[in-house]
Amino acid sequence: MANLKKEKIIGIPRAMSFYNNYPFYYGFFNDLGIKIVLSDVTTKQTMSEGAGLVVTETCLPIKVYVGHILNLIRKGVKNILVPSLQSIDTKIYNCSKIRGLPDLIRNVIKEDFNMIEATLDKSEKNQGLYEFLAECVAPYGITDKKLIKKASKAGWRCYNNFHVMTKSGMTYSKALSYALQGKVVIGNQTKEHPISIALVGHGYNIYDERVCMKIIDKLEKMDTMVYTSLQLSSEQLDEGIASLGNEKYWANEDEMTGTAGHYLKDNKIDGIITVTAFGCGPDSLMIERITRKAKQFGKPLLNLTIDEQTGEAGFITRIEAFVDMLFRKKRASIVNNININEEENQYTLNTDIIEIKN
Repeated sequence: MANLKKEKIIGIPRAMSFYNNYPFYYGFFNDLGIKIVLSDVTTKQTMSEGAGLVVTETCLPIKVYVGHILNLIRKGVKNILVPSLQSIDTKIYNCSKIRGLPDLIRNVIKEDFNMIEATLDKSEKNQGLYEFLAECVAPYGITDKKLIKKASKAGWRCYNNFHVMTKSGMTYSKALSYALQGKVVIGNQTKEHPISIALVGHGYNIYDERVCMKIIDKLEKMDTMVYTSLQLSSEQLDEGIASLGNEKYWANEDEMTGTAGHYLKDNKIDGIITVTAFGCGPDSLMIERITRKAKQFGKPLLNLTIDEQTGEAGFITRIEAFVDMLFRKKRASIVNNININEEENQYTLNTDIIEIKN
């Protein structure tokens, strides 16, 4: 315990909830004088080492998470945050692997480190956000509720700044960089793109560049505009879930059915790409509903499934074929509209003339 108080260093794996919560963690821990050490970006080694410690059926995001824990340990970080995120609201739960993450890590990693396993469960009494945050910093001897509440405000400030920028159209990486610097920069999207695509997936699947093989960069190089859940408000995401005839149950359902439901109705979106991890139970249910609704809306849909064996060549080929189809469909639509307009504007001789004879 004394060692923890002296160091005031906390390790955070660059995986799972990192992609949603890091702006908050950054503002919160820094306000309390706790230095954050992140694991390195995901590599092939990260994935293979994590996969080697868990059963084959474990989904890719968990394998990646295990790899990042190992990376932090090798960097000499002794105190690592491994949260148990049970429920984000009343009867809105995470999947079992996320809920039991501390137990999983404890059983597969035998290295010597201090696991800070704070629990967030808003379906239970006295396990809300402030209790969760108190558990995060208790090992460092921080118990003052006023200090914790003040730090939480700093966390929300950084978190909200990040989302203000992403909603303005800024990319994930740029918005995160500015938010961590305490800046808010609103940029105007000046370049027009002939094709707009909604990329639907959890943050850990679409913002980890090694896991998703830089899909956003690849799409942008194909002259497409990419939209994600980060451009949407919580109200729009809730409406998206309702539009698919669904009620929110899963904690990260906003990123899937909420995002898809909104963009399926959006006429500026030409097509939708979903990215899911092989073996993810909740996602398989959500994808099935999204696929059925996409057919009803007549919106082109490409479902991509990833695991540690996914080859980049085949991945790119499918994306290129989908984008090419969208371009051809867009061109055909434009040509048809031109032909219709030409037919409407054609000059027709007036033959209704009465000849008067003298």
